[in-house]
Amino acid sequence: MGRIEHSFNTQYELVEMLSKSIAMKLKKAIYEKGKASLIVSGGSTPKPLFKRLSEMSLDWEKVNVGLCDERWIPSSHEESNEYLVKTHLLQGNAKKATFVGMYIEDTYMKDAEVLCGEKIKERLMPFDVLVLGMGSDAHTASLFPDNVKLNEAMDLDNKSVCIAIEPKTANYMRMSLTRQAILSAENIYLHFEGKEKLAVYREAVSGFDMYKMPIRSVIMQESKDVKVYYA
Repeated sequence: MGRIEHSFNTQYELVEMLSKSIAMKLKKAIYEKGKASLIVSGGSTPKPLFKRLSEMSLDWEKVNVGLCDERWIPSSHEESNEYLVKTHLLQGNAKKATFVGMYIEDTYMKDAEVLCGEKIKERLMPFDVLVLGMGSDAHTASLFPDNVKLNEAMDLDNKSVCIAIEPKTANYMRMSLTRQAILSAENIYLHFEGKEKLAVYREAVSGFDMYKMPIRSVIMQESKDVKVYYA
């Protein structure tokens, strides 16, 4: 168990190979269980991946799509991850997929933790494919460095699926999957691009303090393989 690295010279090559790998895992889940779940991250990096996935030929009507994290803003807001996924992924062939969002309207964040977790357990778990991103500060999902909620979020004995996070270095309150929920996924991918992110990744794999670099909580554990795709 550990990291399996896939390096590419171009974004095009990365997106082609990553989308094919994800589609293969989804098809396998559909074949074995009659359904599949795909959990994705926000940001600008996955947009080309989302576009390519939306063109893939598979039984999208049997796929439920969810999020690793969400800004606590209405889903119609252009900066919400739900808006991003619906705009870039749930198009073309993938329009038939079912989206299961995190945001719950008119609900206080702390109260929403349980409601969000129950919805995800019922409609998305177990996760078949989960695709993480990574920030230049080494955050992943909405697990930000040195956040007061990190102890709770990282604790593998904490069986909560979701945790409310208030970042000090980013806009908006967030809802995030916990580390335990992330590591429960059958297939975990980390996708990043560019020299700056590669330098962050190289630093992350050279140490173990996951509170300083939260991405370490996923890539430095040994219970699950993590497939790392970068260009």
